[in-house]
Amino acid sequence: QVQLVESGGGLVQAGGSLRLSCAASGRTFSRYAMGWFRQAPGKERELVVGISWGGGVTDYADSVKGRFTISRDNARNTMYLQMNSLKPEDTAIYYCAAARGTAIRDFAYWGQGTQVTVSS
Repeated sequence: QVQLVESGGGLVQAGGSLRLSCAASGRTFSRYAMGWFRQAPGKERELVVGISWGGGVTDYADSVKGRFTISRDNARNTMYLQMNSLKPEDTAIYYCAAARGTAIRDFAYWGQGTQVTVSS
């Protein structure tokens, strides 16, 4: 059984920063790709950024390139998302996800989500 628990969401003004964390348990964290997704009201869930098992490969959505940074600490079974220069359109529920394998695809395990609200 895989457990993913997000933390770090909240309310921030436009231009501000937040750092999300995802604590994983229940499987060998370092063997699998991970990702952050988000879902805004009335919109489909989208991939914000994914990271390969070793952290060497990342895949960012165009909308967050240059502002968000993903990282993972395999020794701590934790993944992070540093979000800078936040915009109101970044408002969404952010989900941590784990892939079935080492590539950034086929995400099968999900956290409960953490709300990020950016005020203008």
